[in-house]
Amino acid sequence: MQDPLSITSVGAPIDATVDLPGSKSITNRALVCAALAEGTSVLTGVLHADDTEAMVEALRTLGVEATGTGHAELTVVGSTERRAGAVDARQSGTTARFLLPLLALGEGMSTLDGDAQLRDRPMGPTFDALRSAGVRVEEQAGAGHLPVTVAGPLRTGSLAVPGDVSSQFLSGLLLSGPATPDGLELTVTTELISRPYVDMTVAVMEAFGARVDHDVVGGRETWHVAPEPYRPTTYAIEPDASAASYAWAAALVTGGRVTVPGLHRSSLQGDVAFVDVLEQMGAAVTWHDDAVTVAAGRGLHGVDVDMAHISDTVPTLAALAALADGPTTIRGVGFIRDKESDRIAGPVAELARCGIDAVATDDGMVIRPGPIHAATFETYRDHRMAMAFGLLGLAVPGMAVRDPGCVAKTFPGFWDLLDDLRAGSVAPSRQR
Repeated sequence: MQDPLSITSVGAPIDATVDLPGSKSITNRALVCAALAEGTSVLTGVLHADDTEAMVEALRTLGVEATGTGHAELTVVGSTERRAGAVDARQSGTTARFLLPLLALGEGMSTLDGDAQLRDRPMGPTFDALRSAGVRVEEQAGAGHLPVTVAGPLRTGSLAVPGDVSSQFLSGLLLSGPATPDGLELTVTTELISRPYVDMTVAVMEAFGARVDHDVVGGRETWHVAPEPYRPTTYAIEPDASAASYAWAAALVTGGRVTVPGLHRSSLQGDVAFVDVLEQMGAAVTWHDDAVTVAAGRGLHGVDVDMAHISDTVPTLAALAALADGPTTIRGVGFIRDKESDRIAGPVAELARCGIDAVATDDGMVIRPGPIHAATFETYRDHRMAMAFGLLGLAVPGMAVRDPGCVAKTFPGFWDLLDDLRAGSVAPSRQR
């Protein structure tokens, strides 16, 4: 275990433009589409982090060629042939939930496993959906968790999946739909959380030539995936909007300004909407043609906000709320208890550690800001906890973060980002 990382505070507002790595969510979706397309695809803007490396290595295990041809670029040679294998998803939920339906496309026996942290995360909805389509699913630990062995083929079917645990179950099934002989019909049986991620999945699929139709019958949503094979393509991946949340929040933490190029109102990633929450808190937001600037206003205000569709940014908001001038209520995110860590109990405990009154609710938390003192934060092996609470160290001297290396899951360069932001700090008189 690494020693805690001490965070150096900044004494002036930051003023920086930050180039961020590619989106983890888009990278892993594009990798699956490219792997299922017969031919050569080129992906640019690829994120290099543990979650995406888990996907690349898993695809290589299954016989897919994936080679780097330059900085943040991958050439992927996909195939319609199905090869069985033993896949290690590491800690990556997207790798596990996206590849299990792909493994089920073949007739051979394949196994899927991962880190102990991933074994704790639910997989049952995908198991149930595949079984209903005749796929052989053997749960080695039982109770809807990894490890699992599967054997197909997944040929076609009208499948049902809940939407209130994770949208990744639906996305994983959608991604493999074009590779089935007769297509798939997927119905969501409950309210769908994190809808922007499903919209992202469909958009990436369509960029690779898939055809996906959506309708609502009797109050239930259904997606129809046509049996039209993916086509290889060159695909550019946006900067990671979840990573951008930390840069934008840093502007408010320090009373400064941060611009993130490459994101805009029509970005595929729903987490771009985090800037709307920051605007409610008093930030000044400027949407450029191909960038977003967030600047501190005349104060940081508490908010009452439903974050069901941008739940990855909850820890960021929780940390930021500690510095506001009034209480913040976060709602609609009870399901984040089953993320890499319990992202309701964790933020509440860490806010208390630095003197902030925070309480968990059934579907979120309430944060009442007050005097804040130095602390060494636990991160629960959760990259988003480390990054979110590391931001407080920019404003409050004496903060430290345990297990700082856990950020490698999605953002290995995060601590370098904080250094870059400090380097961009300017005296208040130079703020425009």
